[in-house]
Amino acid sequence: MNKWIGKGRLARDPDVRYTPSGKVVARFTLACDKRKPKDSQQQTQGKQPTADFIDCVAWDKLAELVKNYCGKGKELLVEGHMTSRSYEKDGTKRYVTEAVINHIEFCGKKDDGGAPANQGASNGGGGYFSDNDAPPIPDDEIPF
Repeated sequence: MNKWIGKGRLARDPDVRYTPSGKVVARFTLACDKRKPKDSQQQTQGKQPTADFIDCVAWDKLAELVKNYCGKGKELLVEGHMTSRSYEKDGTKRYVTEAVINHIEFCGKKDDGGAPANQGASNGGGGYFSDNDAPPIPDDEIPF
């Protein structure tokens, strides 16, 4: 079973692009705080919390939603699956592991890391969006 659920804040504004066939894809990084056992919390008082930075990809309607309503700092709960792919750049083969998102739920306050300035109000605090019937996207359609 390959299912990933994460809650965190966008580490930067999403990168939205279009494939040659016109499909929209949004890439973003979700900073998810690490939980620590209670024993280690007492030992590390005063230290900064640590986070995992998870690369995420959303397609079609979810990508449009991310483009229109999400900016750096926006808190999201996402669900999807992990995938790995490789590509060649400058003669070097590179490998990428990322979460392909098929559900998004907005968390936090309405003005918490809201939409980019030109997009109007964000749908904060509980909006749930799904892209269950999205067809798989072939690797040659990925624009990066």
